[in-house]
Amino acid sequence: MKAGSPVPVGLSGPNQEALARGFPNLEQHIANVKAYGVPVVVAINAFKDDPSSELEWLRQQACKAGAAEAAVSTHYAEGGKGAEDLARAVIRAAAHPSSFSHLYELSWPTTKKIETIAMRMYGASRVFFEPQAERDIDLARQLGYDTLPVCMAKTPLSLSHDPALKGRPTGYTLPIKEVRLLAGAGFLTAVCSGIQLMPGLPKKPAGERIGLDPQTSQTVGLA
Repeated sequence: MKAGSPVPVGLSGPNQEALARGFPNLEQHIANVKAYGVPVVVAINAFKDDPSSELEWLRQQACKAGAAEAAVSTHYAEGGKGAEDLARAVIRAAAHPSSFSHLYELSWPTTKKIETIAMRMYGASRVFFEPQAERDIDLARQLGYDTLPVCMAKTPLSLSHDPALKGRPTGYTLPIKEVRLLAGAGFLTAVCSGIQLMPGLPKKPAGERIGLDPQTSQTVGLA
């Protein structure tokens, strides 16, 4: 769906079937957080046209899937008052026992760290490292940066690298096209194929509207 285009009818009204089809995606996110050994709180961002029956179904299913708490939040419409139930849920979840642990050991090879993320977090069955990625990983090792943690750069539209793979995809191959060393920030970034990193400029960047008024010497176009 492109920005500015009308919202499909199926997304603007009751649609229990679509909600059920999409729920596995949330299940994976709950499992991902639980993998770190901490309790999960699901915030259900509700809007005025969302049926209460669907919201309650989603809340119950989230708890069945392993969330410690799940609460409907209407902060968009009601501000802080609309988030009170969610705040109480967070307080209750904070009282649960937890034993945080990292997903991988920093001493592991970079390829194993990336494979662990891909398979446990994203549902991939294997990872394919393109030649450039292999060279990048080898260079980081030579420079002594192979013990850095890994940041993944991929589409936000899917658990996978492919925006078209919806829900909870499994059994696919995650391609890594390069691994960028960001020594100052303290991590390696594994760039999935098909993703464009920042800066991602719009068709008409805001900078095109900014200028200097020759009469007043004031900057214009910032608003």
